[in-house]
Amino acid sequence: MKVENRYDCNEIRAKKLLKKYGFNFESVSLDEIRRLLNDEIDNYIEGSSEYLRVLCGYLFCIGKLEDVELMEKVKYSINMDVGTMIDGEWLDSMKSVQKIYTRSREELVSEFISYYKSYFSL
Repeated sequence: MKVENRYDCNEIRAKKLLKKYGFNFESVSLDEIRRLLNDEIDNYIEGSSEYLRVLCGYLFCIGKLEDVELMEKVKYSINMDVGTMIDGEWLDSMKSVQKIYTRSREELVSEFISYYKSYFSL
C-alpha cells in the first residue's frame, strides 16, 4: 500500500464515521467507538491520526469520565503524531482540571463540531 493510500484511508474512515453519527452525540454508540479505538490501538494503521482524533473527539463530546483512560492510552501509547492530535484540553476538561489555557467544555465541543463541519464540508 502506498503511503498516500494510508492517509486517504484515514480520511475516508474519519469521514464515514462523521457521516454515520454526525454531531448528535446522544446517537453515538459508545460501545462501537470504544471498540474501534481499541481495535486501532491493537492494529494501528500508520497515518490514522485523524481517524483516532474523531473517535476520541466523540468520547470527549459525550463526556463520560470512564473514557479518559482510553483517550489517554490513545494519546500517549501510539506515537507522537497521534499524541498531538488528541487535545490535552479535552482530557483536562473531562477530569475537571482547571488551567489558565483551558477553555470551557462548551467551547471545546463547539470547536470540534466547527472543525469537522468545515474539514469535510459536512
